[in-house]
Amino acid sequence: MRAGEAFFRQRFWRGIAAALVGASLWGFSGACAQFLIAGYGASPAFITAARMLGAGLLFLAVLLVRQRAHVLAMLRDRATLARLAVLGVAGLYPSQITYTIVVEYTNAGTATVLQCMGIVFVMLYACLATKKLPQRRELVGLVLAMAATWLIATQADPGAFAVPVEGLLWSVANGLAVAFYIVYPKRLFAQWGSLPVTGLGMFAGGLAALGMWLAGAAWGQPPVVPSFDAIGWAVVAAIIAVGTFAAYGLYLHGVSVVGPVKGSLLGTMEPLGATVFAALWLGTVFTGADWAGFALMVAMVFLVTGQEAATEGQDR
Repeated sequence: MRAGEAFFRQRFWRGIAAALVGASLWGFSGACAQFLIAGYGASPAFITAARMLGAGLLFLAVLLVRQRAHVLAMLRDRATLARLAVLGVAGLYPSQITYTIVVEYTNAGTATVLQCMGIVFVMLYACLATKKLPQRRELVGLVLAMAATWLIATQADPGAFAVPVEGLLWSVANGLAVAFYIVYPKRLFAQWGSLPVTGLGMFAGGLAALGMWLAGAAWGQPPVVPSFDAIGWAVVAAIIAVGTFAAYGLYLHGVSVVGPVKGSLLGTMEPLGATVFAALWLGTVFTGADWAGFALMVAMVFLVTGQEAATEGQDR
């Protein structure tokens, strides 16, 4: 019995470590995107297409080796294919492209922290779906999110915007896209499991991203592959293999071990990871207002996900 307890305890802590590392690697992907945009003039459309299609192909290869029969059954189910297409095209792809656009307007740390507002949108959706008013924790979470956004955007100066209006608008779009891909695939996860759904959804989103990049000439953004040197291509490979494929794989594995509530809490390592990577690698300088905003945003995420823990097993 003691040996069994030790095994499950060890497995639990390994799950926590996997979720923490995976969430931090999402922050790493933001720093990579900022580096490619600033150093090589890479467009958000190119970065999104490269990372999503590359990671989708890696997911597909792993799934065909480890869960071939399961994946083939999913591909033969037309209803499942349609839902996967919606997940990839309307959820995962918009979340990636809008995030990269926010990085272009701001920086990796700011974009990643603002992305956490997606959890607030999930909370609002739950209120509408259950026809219940927000609870006290939920209202406090909204206040924290708005205060954090104000601090980051204005540097605590109402007369100045540290983040362009375009960056704020794209961050709202990003939060909505993140909320959609969190809420929408609930039944798919229950039927097929999170890893196959995420992998095939990523591949579908990658195809959409590739199509949008190739069609960019229609709105004045022709598809151009940046003139990368060896370092540039290495960063592209890193954002595909580490910042997208490994990040999703590790994080989802951790969630499968420790559960969705603890996993969502551990996911708040993402903004901290982005901040650290941006500061150490890209030399981004954060002010006191930035750090205060980051702290409030992380506190909001903990508060909102803590409410999810309190209501787990209920409709909300």
